[in-house]
Amino acid sequence: MAFVRSRANASSGIGVAAECKQTFLELQRKKSHRYVIFKIDDKCKEVVVDKTGSSTESFDDFMDSLPESDCRYAIYDFDFVTEENCQKSKIFFVAWSPSVSRIRAKMLYATSKERFRRELDGVHYEIQATDPSELDIQLLRDRAH
Repeated sequence: MAFVRSRANASSGIGVAAECKQTFLELQRKKSHRYVIFKIDDKCKEVVVDKTGSSTESFDDFMDSLPESDCRYAIYDFDFVTEENCQKSKIFFVAWSPSVSRIRAKMLYATSKERFRRELDGVHYEIQATDPSELDIQLLRDRAH
């Protein structure tokens, strides 16, 4: 089995593991996951998959999966019904950076975000949040409509 690594981000030196894009495609095309949480692995110096949520998990499960005091990137597949009664889905990219997290982590995630975000083709909306009040289900509903 060969390990494939993407080129590192010029500003932060962080690469993106091949599993990240593959897991994103499983969420996007196969609807295998409701959400995917990514973290930066300090040892490998790359973004890796931290956790996935099954397609039956809720938004509350997603929020509970985000750490209270550490940064993460996340993708959430938001399903909703339009006013015309059509089932729709929008994919949100979340840059989670709690105000109580370490400054070094905040800077590393901030400088690596654009490079990682470009790997995920098909994201509809982006949200940057520092606490749960900035990331609630109503915000997703408002953006999706």
